[in-house]
Amino acid sequence: MLDVPARRERVTHVEHVPARQAGKTRWPDWVDQRLVTRWANHGVSGLWPHQAEAAELAHRGQNVIISTGTASGKSLSYLVPALSATLDGGTILYLSPSKALAADQLRALRELDPPELRAATYDGDTSFEERTWVRRHANYVLTNPDMLHRGLLPRHTQWSAFWRRLRMVVVDECHGYRGVFGSHVAQILRRLRRICVRYGSRPTFLLSSATASEPGAFANRLTGLQMAEVTTDASPRGSTTFALWEPPLTDLRGEGGAPVRRPATAESADLLADLVASDVRTLAFVRSRRAAESVALTTRARLGDLVADGSAPADLPDKVAAYRAGYLAEDRRGLEKALRSGELLGLATTNALELGVDVSGLDAVLIAGWPGTRASLWQQAGRAGRDGQDALAVLIARDDPLDTYLVHHPEALFGRPVETIVLDPGNPYVLGPHLCAAAAEIPLTHDDLDVFGPTSKEVLADLVGDGLLRERAAGWFWTSRGRATDLADIRGSGAAPVQVVEMSTGRLLGTVDEPSAHSTVHAGAVYVHQGETFLVAELDLEAGVALVEAGAPDYTTFARDVTDISVIESLDSHPLGPGELHFGSVEVTSQVVAYLKRRAQSGELMGDEPLDLPPRTLRTRAVWWTLPTSAIIPLVEDGLDLGGAAHAAEHASIGLLPLFATCDRWDIGGVSTELHADTGLPTVFVYDGHEGGAGFAERGYARARDWLTATREAIASCECERGCPSCIQSPKCGNGNEPLDKAGALRLLAVLLSCDESRM
Repeated sequence: MLDVPARRERVTHVEHVPARQAGKTRWPDWVDQRLVTRWANHGVSGLWPHQAEAAELAHRGQNVIISTGTASGKSLSYLVPALSATLDGGTILYLSPSKALAADQLRALRELDPPELRAATYDGDTSFEERTWVRRHANYVLTNPDMLHRGLLPRHTQWSAFWRRLRMVVVDECHGYRGVFGSHVAQILRRLRRICVRYGSRPTFLLSSATASEPGAFANRLTGLQMAEVTTDASPRGSTTFALWEPPLTDLRGEGGAPVRRPATAESADLLADLVASDVRTLAFVRSRRAAESVALTTRARLGDLVADGSAPADLPDKVAAYRAGYLAEDRRGLEKALRSGELLGLATTNALELGVDVSGLDAVLIAGWPGTRASLWQQAGRAGRDGQDALAVLIARDDPLDTYLVHHPEALFGRPVETIVLDPGNPYVLGPHLCAAAAEIPLTHDDLDVFGPTSKEVLADLVGDGLLRERAAGWFWTSRGRATDLADIRGSGAAPVQVVEMSTGRLLGTVDEPSAHSTVHAGAVYVHQGETFLVAELDLEAGVALVEAGAPDYTTFARDVTDISVIESLDSHPLGPGELHFGSVEVTSQVVAYLKRRAQSGELMGDEPLDLPPRTLRTRAVWWTLPTSAIIPLVEDGLDLGGAAHAAEHASIGLLPLFATCDRWDIGGVSTELHADTGLPTVFVYDGHEGGAGFAERGYARARDWLTATREAIASCECERGCPSCIQSPKCGNGNEPLDKAGALRLLAVLLSCDESRM
């Protein structure tokens, strides 16, 4: 990999994560000998200390979250008390964020073959006949939040025997429940608790999470219950060599003449080819299905060149494949088996292989771009070395401010966790639909208000005023003939989704939530569905349809918007340097005005195209900071472009917030102005891109000094002269990334943070 000198310069840091010896194993006294024997037959001699601690707490009826690293055996911590409960006549509800993980868990249960277990999945793929059997006979049901919301809870009377005996609810990979989706799941779990009370059961909740900051507090927000937390990992681990890799700037020029970095996917294909040629079994994680196909194809071409010059066996290119969620289940299982057996040496994959699916025996992992959270990073890196052997992991930076910061600040990755899993169950736009669903399941009473949180009374009054619920002396009732669960789009915005339809066949390809449609399926957009690429011919917002046609463009598209923001209310504030930091409610008016085209392979800018879409208004939460005139005048007198400096600081701070709040930069937005009408001062806003807020801006407010310090350091770390996509340019800027002042942003943030400008 590093035999070329230019490549060695791309490595910004190498971390050696030492091996860890396993803690002593033991079986708790209450575990049935039949279970002990079955696990012994699978090579499990007992529980490591962290597994035993979580299992013991759950067995005693204490709600608990276990938050430890990848491959630390978290599944045993819930399987031991769960299977013990089934032997005692109880039932278990297992929730996973994906059907693939539930299927893998079911496979593991069937291989273990414990006595008296009747386990089954209950999801969108379950046939009508199977569903009837599951309701009547299963004592271990594996499902997902979507099916719990739409299937089990509304039809709770059909599950009465299951609810009465419910002993444990397992919420696996719960770090995925963040933002608006996590807020919906939090309310679904509150509805579940209420149903259980109706049938006389009070199940124990056991949550499993990757490593995160403050897991107990997160679990409390997710379930509404007090939680013990287990965070000390006593599992064995081989040593890992973890390299941080920054692709070079190329001679290509982007917006404003800014240099363009070589794409992370192109670097990944080169490295994957080198590793496969060296007989190193490797996974390459990329962010999209299309990228997975592209990396696999490019890697096979590189290996084909080696075959042509006689330096590799003829079948080597066939040992590389792509893996993504759009494949048929049997195809995915076949690829997993081929990778486990060594028949495949290289696999380019989306995060479909991130969660829990058992693929062991790997030597290396390549991660093309920051995957969004530290939890995901270690989840992906942990795929290598899963049998306790030494491993290699490489994080390859994308052309993005956060990636730039991380590859130059390894302490943010290898120090203690800084990110908290953020959600806001009290968001009225989330809570309202679930109160309707709860009332449809069982009429709401005043005693239920404590379950749904302090804002529920106010939200109920609004629902009554809107005619969605009726209030009587006994409580609140759902009287509509429609399904209350249709009000909550738990993975979207709540508005009616836009249908994506192929023009030539009339085939429905999928749906996009209405707010996202403006930026993802506008006319001219490149739309990818299960690896197939389409071009959007027309977006009809009134009809709720986007018409697409098959195509093979060599470019990607990014929507650009312009935004105005007004302050409704400042809910909290405090001084920050000479300025003020605020958190509060805002109204955002945004309009997608154009889209940018970039070449897929090189990142080269091809130009932008105007769009004519209506503006959208959003009431949400924001964090914002202001600086007084007295702090600004000396900077302006010294030649600082105030508008360009604030604009650059806004772009970079949006890019860095995901380090502290578990969000994507596309979940948030920003506005900067030299003089804002509501503050009367230079102001920079960063807001949640979801109606009512998602908790991201609030987290930014709580960690503002750390967040803005990291923002400034990211700008300073980039070697470009005047700004580029790796530091201050944004692909969604509706103002064409003008004006931007890189040096000015450094000075402005230095004043705000009151740091020594001599260090700039």
